[in-house]
Amino acid sequence: MLSSSTVHGTGYLDHAECEIRDHLRDVRQILFVPYALADRDSYASIAEERFARMDIECVSLHRAHDPKAAVAQVEAIFVGGGNTFRLLKTLQELDILKLIRERVLAGMPYMGASAGTNIAAPTIRTTNDMPIVEPQNLRALGVFPCQINPHYIDPEPGSTHRGETREERLLQYLEENEAPVIGLREGAMLRVRDGAVDLCGIRGARIFARGTAPYNVEPGTRLDISNLGSPRP
Repeated sequence: MLSSSTVHGTGYLDHAECEIRDHLRDVRQILFVPYALADRDSYASIAEERFARMDIECVSLHRAHDPKAAVAQVEAIFVGGGNTFRLLKTLQELDILKLIRERVLAGMPYMGASAGTNIAAPTIRTTNDMPIVEPQNLRALGVFPCQINPHYIDPEPGSTHRGETREERLLQYLEENEAPVIGLREGAMLRVRDGAVDLCGIRGARIFARGTAPYNVEPGTRLDISNLGSPRP
């Protein structure tokens, strides 16, 4: 689960190529979900070209005659970034959220970037995106037990901006909700293997949990998802 598909100074998925290759080591074909952007053909072409350079065939779900059959048969799935509300609304309309969840929980490799990472969480309540469309509800895949905030930005020291910082907004979320939030800085990613959750990538994350002051974790940290309210010393 990537904070973003691109970081400054690199190309599409370049910063995560080693982790992607390892995660998809036995995968020959991956299903790309482009619904977070409006121009699905162009988006799919970008993904197809990038995965081809990793010797993985990429096929786009929006071109499938039967989306449910495509999800049921695919080896792995990659949900791209864009607007999380548009992505969730489309998946709800296609009635494939439950099927994707079942496949992932049964062991199918899942990849997400930005909005695709958001929907791995129980809800999309911690997305940064504007609600440009109205989904049926905010419930997402729920294949990961915590909320995620991709593109997490730390408060800028000395800033004259008077609106809420990202940290303040996530603390407001915790006033109304119990699930902890992992704020992924650009270049950070979460890797789930055999029940273990590792923070990987080139940047760290910030953890928000009720009853605990927000705290930072660095790449290479194994997260105790059941006890994020107790930071490591």
